[in-house]
Amino acid sequence: MSQAGVRTWSDLKQQGANPIPEGLWLRCPAQECGQMIYRKTMEANLHVCPECGHHFRIGADERVRQLCDPDSFEPMFTELRCADPLGFVDRKPYKDRLVDEQRRTGQNEAVKAGRGFIKGRPVALCCLDLTFMMGSMGSVVGETITRTIEFGTAENLPLVIVSCSGGARMQESGLSLMQMAKTSAALARFDDAGGLYISVLTDPTTGGVTASFAMLGDIILAEPKALIGFAGPRVIQQTIRQELPEGFQRSEFLQDAGLVDRVVHRHNLRSEIGRVIDYAGK
Repeated sequence: MSQAGVRTWSDLKQQGANPIPEGLWLRCPAQECGQMIYRKTMEANLHVCPECGHHFRIGADERVRQLCDPDSFEPMFTELRCADPLGFVDRKPYKDRLVDEQRRTGQNEAVKAGRGFIKGRPVALCCLDLTFMMGSMGSVVGETITRTIEFGTAENLPLVIVSCSGGARMQESGLSLMQMAKTSAALARFDDAGGLYISVLTDPTTGGVTASFAMLGDIILAEPKALIGFAGPRVIQQTIRQELPEGFQRSEFLQDAGLVDRVVHRHNLRSEIGRVIDYAGK
C-alpha cells in the first residue's frame, strides 16, 4: 500500500475497484519488472518505479522542479524562436510541425534554461525537453545553451546541463550540426574562465548532443540504465558485424569504461550536484 492508495495490480483486484479511470495506472516498461503502478505513487517517487527503480523519462518542467529549490528558478531566453531559414518540408512543413509541438506540449522549444538554486547553491541550469520533438537540438536549443553557458561565465556560476535528446534536429540540416561547434566553443571559453560544468546524462542522450556538450563536463553524472551514445546499438552492431556486450551504451557500462564519473539515482541527484559544487569550491 502507498500513502496515496493501492500500489499494485493485485491490490486493485482485491479491492474490487473496477472499472479503473483511464491513465490512473500504468505498466513499468522495464523488461525485468512489468508491474502495474499507481500513477500518483510513481509521480510522488520522482517518476521512478517503486518496484524495480526504473527511471521514467520526464520533461524539462518536471526536471527543473526536481532539481531546483522551491520557487528559485528564473527562466531565461524564452523569447528565442526558430526562423526556419531552410523552409524544410517532410510530411508537413517544419513551421507547422513546430506549431503542433508547441500546442501539444505547451513549450516553446526543446530546452528550458535559467538561473536557480540547487541545495542552496546558485547555478546556471539547462534542461533539454524530450517531450518536444524528442529533445532534438536545433538552432534555438543550441543558442539557448550557448547563452546559458555565457551567462554562467559572466556571473561566475556553476553550470548544470541535463541532457535527454535524440540528437541534432534533421529539419534544420547543417544549421543543427553547427550547434555542436557553437556550444563546444562556448564551453571552452567557460573552462578558460575557470568555470565548473556538471553534465547530467539521462535516458536517452544520443547523436549530436552526445558528440558535443553532453560529454564535455568537468564531472559527468548519469541516471541508472540511461541510453548514452552517438549511433544506436543496432546500427553499430550492423556496421561492425559483432555481438555487442551486455548493457552496451548504458550508463553503468560507460562508467566502467571511464566515460561517466558516477551513476546517480534520481533521488540522490540534487544532493550529488550540491556535493560536487562544494568540493570544487564554487
